[in-house]
Order: sequence, then C-alpha cells, then structure tokens
Amino acid sequence: MKGVVLISGSGSNLQSLIDHAEKIDLDIQAVVSNKEDAYGLKRAQNANITTHVINHKTFSTREKFDQNLSQIIDQYSPDVIILAGFMRILTEEFTKKYIGKMLNIHPSLLPKFQGLNTHQRALDAKENEHGASVHFVTAELDGGPVIAQARVQVLAHDTAELLAKRVLAEEHKLLPKVVHCFTQGRLSLNDNCVVLDDKCL
Repeated sequence: MKGVVLISGSGSNLQSLIDHAEKIDLDIQAVVSNKEDAYGLKRAQNANITTHVINHKTFSTREKFDQNLSQIIDQYSPDVIILAGFMRILTEEFTKKYIGKMLNIHPSLLPKFQGLNTHQRALDAKENEHGASVHFVTAELDGGPVIAQARVQVLAHDTAELLAKRVLAEEHKLLPKVVHCFTQGRLSLNDNCVVLDDKCL
C-alpha cells in the first residue's frame, strides 16, 4: 500500500517504518514535516523518499494549514496516512476526510494521558505501567479508537527520560506491526469500531 508519513521531530518511528517497509508491504511515497529542522527529513532523504516541509507558523488558521497539508497528501493518493510524532492538532474537517485511513502512535496507554508530557505525567500519577498506543485518528485529540498497545513496567528509579526510552523502543516494534495489519487488509474502522480479522475489538 502507498503511504504518507507525517512527522515533527527526530523521526525514529519513521526510521522503523523505513527499515520494515518491504516486510510490511508499505510503499512510503512521501514524508511531510511541519518543522524544517526535523531530523526525520534527513532520514527520509537518506532513503530516497520525497519530503515536504509545511511550516504551520506561516498560516493564519489551523484550517488553512490543514487545507495545504491535505493538498500535499492528495498528490500521492495514499492508502494510509501515518502520524509518527506529528505534533499538530488536526481540524475536524481534516480528520473526517481521512477517517479510517489515518493512524497515530501516542506514548501512553490511552485513554490515559492524552496530549503532551505523558511520561512525567505517568510518573506523577504513580502508575505501575506505561506504554504506547496506536489508534485511528478522529477529531478528538488522541481519542480515536485504540488498535493495539505495548506496555512497559514503571521502575522505582525511573525518570521521564528513562521511561521515554523504554517506551520508544516498544513504539518501534508496535507501529510496523499495526501498519502491516492495515496493509494486509486485516484492519479497518467501521462505525468507530476497530475491526481486525473481521472481528470488532
């Protein structure tokens, strides 16, 4: 399947997708970042993947940014759009346009800790476990139906940085697995229900 990946930062999850692309039947057509200094752009260029930068600060509204982003995405007619560390809140119009074909990876066990600073928030809440979730993107921030999760134990000596590293290592395994389910046609979204192998999760 053809895919477009959206990033904002280092792109380590993007790298995991690039490394696994052939095994998971993913043809990454383009990588789009809202930050021109995102290291993930270099990762894409090193893999000969077309890159685009669309600086959100140059747009007066979220709607105008999303419209421009949509125009870039639509050039590639992707089967799947993957948010791999894309740090933008998307408008309802945008999410509705791509409903059922847009996946996001989030560093928490959703619905816990939507938004930012998830690792420190997990520590502050004295959680015993933490992790990452892949979900379908809907208009609700980090609130779309969860497809799969990876869990790590929170250790007594953990800092936000140590916890983040362990969670990220799990993200690198989780995201390609979920994308592969999608590219195999085993995964879909039906009436806000995740359907995997014809079963509603």
